[in-house]
Amino acid sequence: MSKDDKKIDFEASLKELESIVTKLEDENISLEDSVKSFEEGVNLVKDCQEQLQKAELKIKKLLDDGSLDEIEN
Repeated sequence: MSKDDKKIDFEASLKELESIVTKLEDENISLEDSVKSFEEGVNLVKDCQEQLQKAELKIKKLLDDGSLDEIEN
């Protein structure tokens, strides 16, 4: 499975991040689980940032000339 196949939509990513934060706030979580959850959270944040950057690029392009031809790929 490629990295793109693993991506989930932005809203689902945010919900998962909220779940991870709640899990990390639990005083009974083990160090191993904490590190694993933190790593998952960092990866989700990176994916969200990438999705936001792509959306921003599309908006800028649309405002410039109304076309998405160059950035659709």
